[in-house]
Amino acid sequence: MKLKEDLNPVLLHIIHLIVWIYTFFTFLPYYIFSLVSRPKGAICGSEEERAMRLQAISVVGRPEGPYRDLKAARELVTLLRPGLDTLAKLFEDLARRFPNRECLGTRMVISEEDELQSNGKVFKKVILGEYQWLTYAETLSAASQLGSGLASLGQKPKHNIGIFCETRAEWILAAMACFMQGFPLATFYATLGGQAIAHAMNETEVTHIITSRELLETTLKAILAKVPKLRCIIVVDNTPTAWLGYPSGISIHNMDAVRKLGVRRDDGRPEQYEPLPSDIAVIMYTSGSTGKPKGAMISHSNIIAGITGLAERIPNLTEEDTYIGYLPLAHVLELSAELVCLSHGCKIGYSSPQTLTDQSTKIKKGSKGDTSVLRPTLMAAVPEIMDRIYKSVMAKLEEMNCFQQTLFTLAYNYKLEQLSKGHSTPICDRLVFRKVRSLLGGRVRVLFSGGAPLSAATQCFMNVCFCCPVGQGYGLTETCGAGTVSKVWDYSCGRVGGPLICCEIMLRDWPEGGYLTTDKPHPRGEILIGGPNVTMGYYKNHSENKHFFVDENGQRWFCTGDIGESHQDGCLKIIDRSKDLVKLQTGEYVSLGTVEAMLKNCAMVDSICAYARSSESYVIAFVVPNQKQLQALADQYGVSGSREELCNNKVMVELVLNVIKTAGHNTCQADKRPSIEIPRKIHLSPDPWTPESGLVTDAFKLKRKELEVYYWDEIEKMYGGK
Repeated sequence: MKLKEDLNPVLLHIIHLIVWIYTFFTFLPYYIFSLVSRPKGAICGSEEERAMRLQAISVVGRPEGPYRDLKAARELVTLLRPGLDTLAKLFEDLARRFPNRECLGTRMVISEEDELQSNGKVFKKVILGEYQWLTYAETLSAASQLGSGLASLGQKPKHNIGIFCETRAEWILAAMACFMQGFPLATFYATLGGQAIAHAMNETEVTHIITSRELLETTLKAILAKVPKLRCIIVVDNTPTAWLGYPSGISIHNMDAVRKLGVRRDDGRPEQYEPLPSDIAVIMYTSGSTGKPKGAMISHSNIIAGITGLAERIPNLTEEDTYIGYLPLAHVLELSAELVCLSHGCKIGYSSPQTLTDQSTKIKKGSKGDTSVLRPTLMAAVPEIMDRIYKSVMAKLEEMNCFQQTLFTLAYNYKLEQLSKGHSTPICDRLVFRKVRSLLGGRVRVLFSGGAPLSAATQCFMNVCFCCPVGQGYGLTETCGAGTVSKVWDYSCGRVGGPLICCEIMLRDWPEGGYLTTDKPHPRGEILIGGPNVTMGYYKNHSENKHFFVDENGQRWFCTGDIGESHQDGCLKIIDRSKDLVKLQTGEYVSLGTVEAMLKNCAMVDSICAYARSSESYVIAFVVPNQKQLQALADQYGVSGSREELCNNKVMVELVLNVIKTAGHNTCQADKRPSIEIPRKIHLSPDPWTPESGLVTDAFKLKRKELEVYYWDEIEKMYGGK
């Protein structure tokens, strides 16, 4: 994706000549230096040469697979290190190997203040201090004490315990305690909603739950009457020590007090239960884009296999690395990422989307966000966050003058060309992209995206501007987040890489949508993932377990419902989702996910949900417009009003629709896609979709059912012609 160069032709030719001279004189020294300094096993070469390098093969030679990574062609890998087949053994090993290394870090709140906005709203701003750290030895000791304390409060091995808490050091500390004691941990999203949380708590029959003060007082307190088996609440915050207004049958304890119980526990107690690899470690409730949340049963061996596969894709992963944790730990992406880092002695500093960068919503102007203080080397992100960063940088680019814009564009296109040839651009990185890179602390060396498809445009842009490989991964809760991850040297965009060393991938014909494994030039079909990372099924939900099966060799498989195509080098590309396909009245299939991916990089669009009925002949969409772009468009055409008034203005709706149609037509022409995918009508929403609104999941995936109900009247109008 090259950026457009717009400058006086004579000046443009002069700049191009300077770039050519620079390239000519620096190529030979760079080439010699790269040969000498290239790490063993590093892979360079042009984009074409890299594309020809096999990453995975069909082990039986058939186009549908199964495909395996070359390193695991004979046998899938299940363990990080021999003998470490449970999380309890892994943590004990880490405390022995890295006792004094920093492990879990938290920034203390120095002060809070309310800041009045121009629109009259009040935002809470915080000033945070430096990170305070627990070492690996201290972390293991604290987890052991907490586990013993939970046992003192009546929690028993193989009996489920709940955790309903924001991402923070105490979450992973509590998880360690449960893993070591053999307490299956039922995880609930902080934004699941009261009814869904009550359903999950009753289904797992939890008697003990770990939570935060805020979630206890806002969500949990309101549903206590609906979970009759709950007896004990452990609050991770230190204050208060007395809890009033709660049912008499429920005891509430602070985490520190429970740890002290563990320290005082009688030394003559029965020997601690040692969990088995086949024991359930986590019952992970997905936020669910449709229907009730389902709890995936994940064993110790499942998790160990998953993090083994994921870790292999991060080059030179050592205890010198720093990871920033801010995504929901109740989501398999974040939990797997943190366990990968812990398994190699890295340190994890905790953050939140509201305090991540200097520009984040809760950071007081002039003070530093978490990335600036922590300066992580490793980071995971969901596409929604990466798309926001991309749009933010592009918006700042538009504010530059013509000369600055052109210099940036020239540098961008130059680097893009060099990356395609397998070359780095250190001077260009330092002079042009340093400020962009500093948004994430300036040290990130690997950035992975997961949870949903990342647009090729965003991935390409991030690869260039953040001066580090931006890889896509593909996995599900049902596969411990492990499936595929692109290799760091593979700068191709729009693909999710080859299978990890812990699993294999197979394609299955899906004739309803026209996807067959015999398709040319690439086999296509529903993606099936098999291996030791495939989970044990859904908890007390036998009807949904039809998506799992065991083959003649005893290996478990999961049928994902996603549609992929396998490329010549063994890499996978996600091209559709069976649940997102709608057959229009004309007989043509439209992929709603493809429509959304096509349009979400339009500057006018902050969020978009495509919708279609089989009884109709066209697609419609709900759109949350970008405030700045919407206001600029209104000013251009002399339309005034608040954000809500602009969104309800028929003239503005038509103007925004024209912008979206233009973006859609450009993409359809470039990708040779049918124009029927472009929405014919739209509804503008003044309110953003957040996990708190219940319209998107914690990973910002669309909840289509909820969106359909929420916008039902608008759907009727758009299809009824009212």
